[in-house]
Amino acid sequence: MRKDECFYLGKIAKKFSFKGEVLIFLDTDEPELYQNLESVFIEYNKNLVPFFIDKSSIHRDKFLRVKFEDVDTELEADNMKNLEVYLPLTMLPKLEGTKFYFHEIIGFKVTDQRLGDIGTVHAILDNAAQPIFEIFKGQKQVLVPMIDSFIIEVNRKEKELVLNTPIGLVDLYLE
Repeated sequence: MRKDECFYLGKIAKKFSFKGEVLIFLDTDEPELYQNLESVFIEYNKNLVPFFIDKSSIHRDKFLRVKFEDVDTELEADNMKNLEVYLPLTMLPKLEGTKFYFHEIIGFKVTDQRLGDIGTVHAILDNAAQPIFEIFKGQKQVLVPMIDSFIIEVNRKEKELVLNTPIGLVDLYLE
């Protein structure tokens, strides 16, 4: 399995018991969707390696307590600390309406209701307090905060994102 065919589920935060259990911090708003997994992929030496799960349960809202097959000691579990956990993209629940996964709108044409075509989504910048659409119109970079009230439509069929941005926000970049 290649990394571009997967989504980031979380990171192994720490060992949990002397029997080889670990706690995975889940990077999701719905951890209960992932409590009965059969397996996950763990990034090890830049490769995704499948790990099969003996048992798992939700632990303190955002953690998944996991006992992997063939991980039986405290030391083995401790050596897994900070490793990233992935699942195939096919396991993502389908979203509708104006909800979307960041990876799915990369390359979408962006239309502003007032200004028309303002470019193509190049990336989602998610390292600030507010995620930001990074849009390019030719060589010009346009940054738009990802605010629910700005998002009018996500047209997956046409690969188009329709926004309604405040006067001046996008104009500033395109002048």
